[in-house]
Amino acid sequence: MASKRKLVDTSDVQDLSDDTNLFVDEPPDDSDVDDNDTTDSSDSDSSEYSGIGEEEESDSDSDDLMDSEDDEDDDDDSSDGDDGDKDVINTVDDSSDDQDLLQSVTNNGENIEIKTEVKDDEINQHLDNVSSKTNQNKTKSKRKNETTISSDKDKTNDSLKDGKIKNEPLDNVDKVYDEYEEDSSDEEDIRNTVGNIPMQWYKNYKHIGYDVEGKKLIKPQKGDQLDDFLDKADDPNYWRTVLNQLTGQKIVLSKDDVSLIKNLQKKVHPTQSNEEIFQPWVNWFSSEKMIHPLSNQPAHKRSFIPSKWEKLKVGQMVHSLKMGWMKPSKTEEEQEKEEEEEDDMSYYMIWKDDEETEFSKRYRQHIPAPKLSLPGHEESYNPPPEYLFTKEEKEKWESQEPSERRMNFIPQKFSSLRMVPAYSRFINERFERCLDLYLCPRQRKTRMNVDPEDLIPKLPKPKDLQPFPTTQSIVYKGHSDLIRSISVDPSGQWLVSGSDDHTIKIWEVSTGRCMKTLNVEGRIQCVAWNPNPAVCLIACVIEKTVIMLNPGLGDKLQLTNTDNMLKSHQNTEQASDSKVPVSWSEFEDTDYEDGYRLKLTHGFDVTQVTWHGKGDYFATVMPNAQSRSVLIHQLSRRRSQNPFSKAKGLVQCVRFHPVRPFLFVATQKYVRVYNLLKQEMSKKLITNCKWVSSMAVHPEGDNVIIGSYDTRMSWFDLDLSTKPYQTLKHHKKAIRQVSYHRRYPLFASVSDDCTIIVCHGMVYNDLLQNPLIVPVKVLRGHTPVKDVGILDCIFHPSQPWIFSAGADSTIRLYT
Repeated sequence: MASKRKLVDTSDVQDLSDDTNLFVDEPPDDSDVDDNDTTDSSDSDSSEYSGIGEEEESDSDSDDLMDSEDDEDDDDDSSDGDDGDKDVINTVDDSSDDQDLLQSVTNNGENIEIKTEVKDDEINQHLDNVSSKTNQNKTKSKRKNETTISSDKDKTNDSLKDGKIKNEPLDNVDKVYDEYEEDSSDEEDIRNTVGNIPMQWYKNYKHIGYDVEGKKLIKPQKGDQLDDFLDKADDPNYWRTVLNQLTGQKIVLSKDDVSLIKNLQKKVHPTQSNEEIFQPWVNWFSSEKMIHPLSNQPAHKRSFIPSKWEKLKVGQMVHSLKMGWMKPSKTEEEQEKEEEEEDDMSYYMIWKDDEETEFSKRYRQHIPAPKLSLPGHEESYNPPPEYLFTKEEKEKWESQEPSERRMNFIPQKFSSLRMVPAYSRFINERFERCLDLYLCPRQRKTRMNVDPEDLIPKLPKPKDLQPFPTTQSIVYKGHSDLIRSISVDPSGQWLVSGSDDHTIKIWEVSTGRCMKTLNVEGRIQCVAWNPNPAVCLIACVIEKTVIMLNPGLGDKLQLTNTDNMLKSHQNTEQASDSKVPVSWSEFEDTDYEDGYRLKLTHGFDVTQVTWHGKGDYFATVMPNAQSRSVLIHQLSRRRSQNPFSKAKGLVQCVRFHPVRPFLFVATQKYVRVYNLLKQEMSKKLITNCKWVSSMAVHPEGDNVIIGSYDTRMSWFDLDLSTKPYQTLKHHKKAIRQVSYHRRYPLFASVSDDCTIIVCHGMVYNDLLQNPLIVPVKVLRGHTPVKDVGILDCIFHPSQPWIFSAGADSTIRLYT
């Protein structure tokens, strides 16, 4: 079929070789909508959805043809309608008239085709005349439509009176020619040429697209919701009215369209009926005998003798039916009954999810319920006497909550099994057991066959790590109160101790004799022997003062060197600095003869004093002095310095690095490492404990151990991390002191549980190998006083011995 589109002159079409954009873009901006161009406004009327001018003319022409044919039908009807006997023949004639009408319409379409094939000059002239005739044609078409409708109504009324249009459908009564009926193109609508784009882009514009000539297509007027409601109530075709998104017009679906949609919903063929699809079967091989058969051979024997294999198969089936292995097919009623029963009874697996796949249902594993523990002696009707409750145990059992009780019943004794009454809580326990089985989720887990010994790290035996202290050798008695601090001189010959009984005692290590006792005013917090072997000097902390003592023991040359060093100091201006609240003073007369040499008075209570490795510098700790809590003093110049301008927490203890110019400052939870030369913090160690009590630095300086009041001892490898390399929890109470040995790979910790735990701590020169930490010995001997155990410990400088000072006012040597 030829499409009845408008023909355009080829000279007006733009050549594709020009730089034209073939992609579909979004609609123009709002400026295009507001653009009041004279040509657009005049053309918009002609391009609104009343159709294009030429098509209206052709529609009017087709209407004239229909009118003339209807008149001829009326004449025929009037001539035939005189005989009342020929009603049936009249209905047949009507169908033939419809065929004639369709034939005339198709002939008219052929005439239209012939008309369109005219010369180019006539087309151009015709295009110029179209725009001028559009308005006239609109008015003409309206009038013609009114006249045709009125004439059609009159004809239908006459024909209904005569009874001629009984079998004709109502759709054919008001049949209006549609220009798209004969269109062979695949597009849904050829009026709007924007293509397959979202029509929402034209939501805010007056037009909805463009026609073939590029003119705007104005949107048809839409009613509000009230109009839509009225249409729903009044319009009988409202249910089959759809909106064309491309043109904005409402389209009434025909009966064929509705039946096609229904067929698609039913999933049957859209257009063809079952009779058309399934043609009647042609029996090619008829029962009639042919003159010439396919073969003259007589029928084969097996065609009438039953097959032996079939006989065997049937015999097997009959046997299986008798045995009940194979059941006959059920009737529909029996199947319906079974389905109803299955719907009523639904079973669930307790241990599996309800939404389980069929595959996993086949291979479901059975999980047996956990078994109850077997009854013991306490459940016996005649239990041993040790299982029976005493009066106190019974009262305690009754006062406890049911969840806290070790057993749910009180053991009873009966003379014979016949005397045992029924168990009162039997039903309760059974119910709880059923609840446990029903509610407790369980899962099957594969147990790994691992030898428990393989999980324990393979450490060397303590015998292979000797020497280390194992036995208590000497007990140094003489103090009357708890001993807070002890220290050994660099040669290992003398030991000094300070106690709360306001005395400082100096002992000979090898014999245990007390060589000298000094009485002071106040309790001694800390004592520290100068590590320089050329000098014999002890620093003692007594409340707010630090006293330097020359004990007067040992080599006389060493003692004179000590006094000469103290006298040959250089007076500096910084000694009387107001920023550092420390005053240096010398002892005279009797105090000097007793061994007192220097006195450093501080503004707050001092808790600790520690020496630098070379013996010239020492540091003091005053926890309550805030920014002045740590002070560094120089003995040779008698000057003091405050290294920190700001407090970083409550300082517990400080230590000097044995080799480098580093200072370790331990607060409650952190250990900060400061570089004294660069005057900056180089590291901050996170101890992972609540309160640090003590600290010790390895002789090589790369490892630190921290003791805390929450029973933890942490080993830090400074090259490895700022977090503990290993944390040991061997003590049951607060750790008071930790210490390294200068020569042997040993370190120890003492606690309020009156134990000394000695560990082997080997540090390797190979950086890839981690330190080896093995606990080797637990030493006991001290007794606690008021929940306080051992307060201080220190290793012998040259031997694998350890000294410990306890609250029981004794010092013990373990060798």
